[in-house]
Amino acid sequence: MFQTQLSDLSMLQETAKLLLNHFPEERIFAFYGSMGAGKTTLIKAICRELGSKDYVTSPTFALINEYSTSNGSVIYHFDFYRIKKLEEAYDLGYEDYIYSGNYCFIEWPEMIESLLPDGIVAVSIKEGDKGVRHLEATKM
Repeated sequence: MFQTQLSDLSMLQETAKLLLNHFPEERIFAFYGSMGAGKTTLIKAICRELGSKDYVTSPTFALINEYSTSNGSVIYHFDFYRIKKLEEAYDLGYEDYIYSGNYCFIEWPEMIESLLPDGIVAVSIKEGDKGVRHLEATKM
């Protein structure tokens, strides 16, 4: 298990690095947290840590964004907030992405939880007092 607190944004990049180092073999990360908790912000930092210079935004309407890294690999970023039925994930071809071996970062995984494979990293972000974020990550 990985746990940390972020009291301000200056800690974000180091937190992204520590998270990746704690789970060096894992490629699927599911981000849990309320609206505005910082899921997308953390994913941006992780993508930078992985060498992506692409503009990282939440794929709320597109459901998936694809980012390139400096070594030529691909990162997939999902946002399932607006999904209404599991069939929408099937229509998206989620399996091709999830089982690609590339990094996959999933916001609102609650919407497709039954489709997620074993061995993902569940990252929980909770808001505390004065903007502090409590982050906990566990391999499921």
